[in-house]
Amino acid sequence: MGIIITLITGAIAGWLAGKLMDSEGSMIRNILLGLIGGVVGSIVLGIFGLHGSGLIGGTIVSVVGACILIWLSKRL
Repeated sequence: MGIIITLITGAIAGWLAGKLMDSEGSMIRNILLGLIGGVVGSIVLGIFGLHGSGLIGGTIVSVVGACILIWLSKRL
């Protein structure tokens, strides 16, 4: 059941990041963006001593990380 929640959270985070950064994509792209964004977000926010716990906190961290990934991809 945990993997399903992770995929749903990743999809939501990727979709939100796409809306915030004006970057549309497919459902698979949103899931991957949200999952990888969670890792990037936890590393970047961890540097500043911030953590996200629970479903909402994890989603926020994933959105921040996904926005960073979208920003980097637009720059390259």
